Amino acid sequence: MPVTLDNQLVVAISSRALFDFEEENRVFEAADDHAYMQLQLGRLETAAKPGVAFSLVRKLLTFNLSQDRPRVEVVILSRNDPVSGMRVFRSARHYELPIQRGVFTRGETPWRYLRPLAANLFLSANEADVRSALAAGVPAARVFPQSARASDAHPGEVRIAFDGDAVLFSDEAERVYQSRGLDAFQAHERDRAATPLAPGPFKPLLEALHRLQREPAGAMRIRTALVTARSAPAHERAIRTLMDWQIDVDEAMFLGGLPKGEFLREFQPDFFFDDQTGHIENAAPHVPAGHVAAGVSNP
Repeated sequence: MPVTLDNQLVVAISSRALFDFEEENRVFEAADDHAYMQLQLGRLETAAKPGVAFSLVRKLLTFNLSQDRPRVEVVILSRNDPVSGMRVFRSARHYELPIQRGVFTRGETPWRYLRPLAANLFLSANEADVRSALAAGVPAARVFPQSARASDAHPGEVRIAFDGDAVLFSDEAERVYQSRGLDAFQAHERDRAATPLAPGPFKPLLEALHRLQREPAGAMRIRTALVTARSAPAHERAIRTLMDWQIDVDEAMFLGGLPKGEFLREFQPDFFFDDQTGHIENAAPHVPAGHVAAGVSNP
């Protein structure tokens, strides 16, 4: 039988998203890839420190324990060279992360390999790669490497927080808000409360997480939160859209424009996704965060 990743949650992740390679990256940017390669080779026996998405990956891989088949696949998809890739795999082995697959392109854009992987999520520190992935229909986010690391308070839960408009949902309502203001936005959403919003770029990931959650997984579970600047009466359309999709979220925060960071600090997600850099910058001191470069806010 041919090897396949069918029916698995596939996460493609760059080396800088999984591990803290910021010092090495500064060498790359200041010199050339040969100096970078030599630095990584010289540190081959030194495990890299965990990066911003490390907790998310580690917890997702726990879903494979005590299962008769793999349910999650994590693949390194990186602009690194193959030599530097050795350190990535050794670092993964040091932390007992069962990552077996990797694609290393030595500076070339790696997003085109997302199609044969059938990836449900791509995390990278490279904005151009993230935008290309989103354009190809793959949920993708640019990680903020300086983000706070995830709390270890919930070892049995993968906690993920999503913004709504332009992330889970289309940017239809956000376009109304930006062109016509808050009152027009509220009226638009109130009048269309029973009409589901079109899917946004991260609906496929939410669906994949929902499937993963519904299958038996021992002690591991997934907890999701919708964290949005919407407020009543615009909350109803968001809730009804999720109901129409037959997808539950565990928590919903309708903040009416309040800063999201401190609310996210209390939720303690392993990762937060938002389409607006201002929200990401507010969240990053508290939680791991990634920018979804989609919708009207990201021309």
